[in-house]
Amino acid sequence: MPMIVSVPLTLVPLAVYNIIAFGVLGSFPGDPWTAPIFTAELVSGARFTLIVGDLMIIAGLVLLFVEILKATRTGVVAMVDHILSMLVFVAYLVEFLSVREAANSVFFILTVIALIDVIAGFSITIAGARRDIAFGQGDPRL
Repeated sequence: MPMIVSVPLTLVPLAVYNIIAFGVLGSFPGDPWTAPIFTAELVSGARFTLIVGDLMIIAGLVLLFVEILKATRTGVVAMVDHILSMLVFVAYLVEFLSVREAANSVFFILTVIALIDVIAGFSITIAGARRDIAFGQGDPRL
């Protein structure tokens, strides 16, 4: 299995966040996370507005789902994936605590998503590994 599969997908929201926050693609007037993407009129008469920050969180949650599916693997590649996920979480945490542009709720929620990735990854792998361990020479059906 290629090592590229071990790269944590929670790295993608971190990179996209930094590209937008630091204006790599051009600066945005005001807070870029409150810019509306689209607005829809609902049947109830209420307006629903999806903003950039909401889209970042949705993308982070979708990638978290994929990361949880990846956590069901066992072996050396899975351990490398967990170590890299921990490093990505540390990067999120350090950036949240030390960078002014990261001091908002969108980045905090992305940081929590990275933390859940780390905790779920280790928990799922440990639970799966317990089922793979066979003790003694008893009945293999048990």
